[in-house]
Amino acid sequence: MFRRYLWRSFLMLFFCGTFFAVQGQEKDKPIVVLELFTSQGCSSCPIADELLDELKNIYAKQDVFVLSYHVDYWNRLGWKDPFSQKDFSDYQRSYASVFRSKNIYTPQLVVNGMTEFVGGHKQRALQTISTQQQQKAANTIALKIRTSSTDKIVLDYKTEGATIKDITLVLVVSERVTKIVRGENRNRTLKNANIVASRIVRKESEGRAVLELPSWIRATDKLSIVGFSQNEKWQITGASRIKI
Repeated sequence: MFRRYLWRSFLMLFFCGTFFAVQGQEKDKPIVVLELFTSQGCSSCPIADELLDELKNIYAKQDVFVLSYHVDYWNRLGWKDPFSQKDFSDYQRSYASVFRSKNIYTPQLVVNGMTEFVGGHKQRALQTISTQQQQKAANTIALKIRTSSTDKIVLDYKTEGATIKDITLVLVVSERVTKIVRGENRNRTLKNANIVASRIVRKESEGRAVLELPSWIRATDKLSIVGFSQNEKWQITGASRIKI
């Protein structure tokens, strides 16, 4: 009951401040999307989680979009990651096909859908970001939130520019700290940044979409929505973000 009251209070403030706001990227401006596939049950992942948080802060004022997808295939080994979803594991498997890989692993960092490597490699991440920042975006994306409630957010989106395969819209939680009591990371306290809480994919270049809010979302969480477009080669061609 108290949680619902907090949400109602939060949403009243939200509607007063940003209901009519539209967020879009500048035309032709370079964008970089970092997608980390990770798990709280993986002992190799904390270093990548820490790096992702560092990159988030380094590029906070640039069009570098940092996303953390928690996969579910580690859950059987002692610790169930509260942020994990099968959909994220399936998404990673799709990337494996794109990169012609027979296996999936964590931590894996995918940059603009074009290249992938072990997520804890800082120098490679910095170099790849720098390289991608030399390329102009082929698409622009505008996002506008229409309504929001305790269990969903309704938004409009519109892409312009090159032909796209689809557009992905994700709900992002800025950060969470979790004490792990079982599994490979037992007795550790882990910080995760820019956790993807909900994800939908649309084929249409513009329209209306609904993002579901999972039950673990708190009224105190800092939320944002990121939208990014991909071409037939799965390369990310545009991205935009709107804070909630």
